[in-house]
Amino acid sequence: MARYTCSTTVEIPLGSLYPVLHETLEACNLSILHNSADYLVAREPAGKVPFSQLVVTEVLVNTTMAKGDRISLQFICKNEELPLKSNNHCEQVFRRLSDRLQQTNEWKLVDFVAA
Repeated sequence: MARYTCSTTVEIPLGSLYPVLHETLEACNLSILHNSADYLVAREPAGKVPFSQLVVTEVLVNTTMAKGDRISLQFICKNEELPLKSNNHCEQVFRRLSDRLQQTNEWKLVDFVAA
């Protein structure tokens, strides 16, 4: 299973966070499947890649440790594809999402660590 993660801290009012997250995920061609106060799940639409390559993205929102408008987020992109190549489909989606997270003007990026 391919799996790529990043942790980031952003500075944004909590009321504005979820609309920006939805917009960011949708801009990366990921549709929201589940949305709760501290957890989102998004997935690529079926049809463009084999089912095993469909990327599911989980977003963990840590508001318990929020300091002012600083909110910690963790993104996990995964699929059933074996990452036999360094440039596989899951990694491409993760890279596109990472770039979008870093370029979003709606929040101030405090830190960003990808693994």
